[in-house]
Amino acid sequence: MSDLSFPLPARQRGVSLIEVLVTMVVLAFGLLGLAAFQSKAQVGSIESYQRAQAAVLLQDMQSRLSGNSLDADAYVTARPLGTSDGLDPDCSAQAAGSARDKCEWSAALKGAAEQRSGVLGGAMEGARGCIERVREKNEAAGVCTPAVYLVSVAWQGRHATRAPAQSCGKDAYGADTNRRVISARVAVGLPTCV
Repeated sequence: MSDLSFPLPARQRGVSLIEVLVTMVVLAFGLLGLAAFQSKAQVGSIESYQRAQAAVLLQDMQSRLSGNSLDADAYVTARPLGTSDGLDPDCSAQAAGSARDKCEWSAALKGAAEQRSGVLGGAMEGARGCIERVREKNEAAGVCTPAVYLVSVAWQGRHATRAPAQSCGKDAYGADTNRRVISARVAVGLPTCV
């Protein structure tokens, strides 16, 4: 048998450095992805909080409208309440009823409960509220349908989505795809219907 001897391989140099560089590049891309995810999650969290606040304000006006059903038509708004409506947030001078309810709702939309250093600052940017009658009451013989009102809360979203169908706050937030709206219908009963 012949003695086959293989030469020992020369020392490999620089392989560890390349491995470290590749690892750093992969890690950098992973951290960038994590930062982008964190940013999107934070925006989603803020949007969720805004929607929850809007739901509370929507339910507030639903309760006010249902509780004062005899004066329901006085709740209808010609223009949105809240941001830029010119109403004073101090409603103590208003008489009880629809005018005071609308004033208090406007103040809540502006963030009266969330003052910091005397400055109003609500959870929703540019919050506005609208109330419109969508169906007349009908007390004709054999027909008894209540009046129906649409209560809506609109605000400025953090990113573009599909534009809402409701008209509350339309064209008040720049691109209409940044507007968010939630709505609920309120049926006001007819005390004379049998």
